[in-house]
Amino acid sequence: NSKKKTTKTLKDIWNELRKTPLQYATIPAVAAFLGLYTNYAGVKMLFYPIEYTGTQWYRDPAVPYGLFGWQGVVPCKTEKMASRLVQIVTERLLTVKEAFGRIEPDRLAALLIPIVEEELKKEPYGDIWVKILHPFLPLVLTHVVGNLQIEIDDILDLKTVVLEAFVRDKVVLVDLFQKVGRVELDFLVESGLGFGFILGLVQMIAWVVTPKPWTLPVAGAVVGYVTNWIAIKLLFDPVEPVMVGPVKVQGLFESRQVEVSEEFGSFMAGRVLNSRRILESLSKDAENGELYSFLRRQLPYPVPEFILAAAVRAIAKAAENPEVYPDLHRYITSSLDIRETLSERLKLLSPIEFEDLLHPVFQEDEVLLIAAGGVLGALAGLGQTQLGWGGPGATLRAILTLTFVSISSWGYFLFKEVIETPEEVHLVEEKIVKRPVKLRRMNTLVQVQPESIPDWLVIPEFR
Repeated sequence: NSKKKTTKTLKDIWNELRKTPLQYATIPAVAAFLGLYTNYAGVKMLFYPIEYTGTQWYRDPAVPYGLFGWQGVVPCKTEKMASRLVQIVTERLLTVKEAFGRIEPDRLAALLIPIVEEELKKEPYGDIWVKILHPFLPLVLTHVVGNLQIEIDDILDLKTVVLEAFVRDKVVLVDLFQKVGRVELDFLVESGLGFGFILGLVQMIAWVVTPKPWTLPVAGAVVGYVTNWIAIKLLFDPVEPVMVGPVKVQGLFESRQVEVSEEFGSFMAGRVLNSRRILESLSKDAENGELYSFLRRQLPYPVPEFILAAAVRAIAKAAENPEVYPDLHRYITSSLDIRETLSERLKLLSPIEFEDLLHPVFQEDEVLLIAAGGVLGALAGLGQTQLGWGGPGATLRAILTLTFVSISSWGYFLFKEVIETPEEVHLVEEKIVKRPVKLRRMNTLVQVQPESIPDWLVIPEFR
């Protein structure tokens, strides 16, 4: 009897769906649309606006939201997130002594001599001083650079250089996370379409079984909440590869470790630890800075102070004018080899250590991001109840709804691929330029092991 009752219930549901299929089809369609756009809004809220926008009532700078306002999670918590990133770079990936150890003192000295002489000429009787010092500068500067390599940890604080780059300009950290997490962020948005549709089918059955005013808003809230939760989980879980039969399952971000490592190294070398920033940090505070004190220790007091000051000014001048001294900047960039070092070391991290690179973006206010999906889902469900089930015009309203959500969902992909052409930021001789992104195959959450593929599915090679 129990089995018969279940069969009857399923028949009743099927018969009910057949009566007004278009109207019921709006439920999963709207749920898919909702999943796509709530996730899109959630991702944008992670990064924008850069500065707080809204009223200052009950505004706490430590959180992204105010009573009536919002600031992107990453810009709001730049210092905290940057500090974690700095810890990864300085403790696991790179030491400034190692990087500077690759520089050849005589070559760097040769590139610095003309700039130092330019600054000396600005001093009283500068031309005379240049003629006197010119024969000795190669030897003296080579000696100074050699000792600088030994004491570089006391003169250049790598943590400060990286942290200041992010804190001074919040856009740098936003750009970094958006670059290295591009695939994950796209997945987070676009998975909302599929997950939303599947959960929308459940929502539709719930409406058939319990057609109450609260059914769609409650189910919509569940759809919005669950789609965000599932998508975020799939980004990072499982951290280590897990075999499910012949299929290897791993979090999307961890599965892209090689690709992300290359992008991270490229970005850091171009935007954060480039030659311009390093020279700028070396010459910071002029005559009150660490570099001046170092030069004073290296050169005895008979050497006039204005010569030391001219040397520090020369470093600052080179930092400010990379286009004037391209050979110097190219040599420093190639010698330090920041891009390759960071990239290769990052590839060697364990998946758990590697996860720390991007996961903090989602951990910060992750609950808020998921809850936002639930709230927007409830509002969409409330709107669906106003469609009017049955009666005059119900079919027309259903057709209009289906048309709207279909065009809107398709419009997202059109906007992304055609109108909003993805761009990457590159540094060419310290000038920032933008180029179209070369689209790559998107990594998947699951990978089938080659040995598990049946012979009849293998495509033969044609010669």
